[in-house]
Amino acid sequence: MPVAATQRSGPVRAAASPTPAATNADIRLRCPRCSANLASLYCTKCRFQLTRNGEIVGALPPERAAHYAQFIRDYEQIRSAEGRGSADEAFYLGLPFCDVSGKNGRQWQIRSRTYTCLLETLRGAVPAGSRILDLGAGNCWLSFRLTRAGYKTCAVDLATNSFDGLEAVEHYRGHLPGAFPRFQAELARLPFQDNQFDAAIFNASFHYAEDAEAAMREALRCVRAGGIVFICDSPWYSRNDSGRKMVAERRASFLLRHGTASASIESVEFLTDDLLQRLAERLKIRWTIHRPRYGLRWKMRPVLAALRGRREPATFRIYAARKAQP
Repeated sequence: MPVAATQRSGPVRAAASPTPAATNADIRLRCPRCSANLASLYCTKCRFQLTRNGEIVGALPPERAAHYAQFIRDYEQIRSAEGRGSADEAFYLGLPFCDVSGKNGRQWQIRSRTYTCLLETLRGAVPAGSRILDLGAGNCWLSFRLTRAGYKTCAVDLATNSFDGLEAVEHYRGHLPGAFPRFQAELARLPFQDNQFDAAIFNASFHYAEDAEAAMREALRCVRAGGIVFICDSPWYSRNDSGRKMVAERRASFLLRHGTASASIESVEFLTDDLLQRLAERLKIRWTIHRPRYGLRWKMRPVLAALRGRREPATFRIYAARKAQP
């Protein structure tokens, strides 16, 4: 049964028996520091030791962990204040179709329609049982949903906390035959050997990358020839100026509400046609654009913004690039 239909017709039920999605431990690793292929969690070339915290593999070298430390602190502070987590399991099981906290319902409404479009696209291009890399997994709701849909998922994020990070998997555990692999890693230095995933998905995360080309190149490296990389729920603007205004507004709001502008690292922040074209040329890819149906009110936002003299609102699409065959 489609995941979307399961959610709309009632609560998620516990998995009755193991499925291929639950046994996913044969991922081949490589060192995120020196890129050597690994036979274990220890790199004999540069002596970097990947760590294991419960079921989460830590793949951030100390110097990279220090680089991201302030960003992670700011991000977790803001996300907690925005009500991005809950002590109630129902909050996580309802995502993206229902935000039982009532704090970010409009955003989750958009995410749910993106997910519905993404799942339809995946089913037409990537068969069930395929391995999918969830890049910027957050609380892992997408990995959970795709696992329930029959895919083998692997989640990656910088945040490991239990309310909005990789440890939030505990809320799904009773509804899966087993937890999917999780890695604390950065988008530009993934700890996976080449050509082993069928798809990779940047789930509302590509705009957090510091280097768009490096992040996209890494995702393409990790998928097999013919595999697909998706960028979902990253804001697009027709003009750089609109995106820069959005970033300035958001940082000012964060500073006023949370005491931090959350600007400790410089990231992509938003998409433009110029950026997407540059990536296509440098990485020798071709974008396919999918447009989720967000409704008439959403379509009217640019018109209303222009009439009111406001900046261009963000547009959200799904961008897909297939890795070329050799």
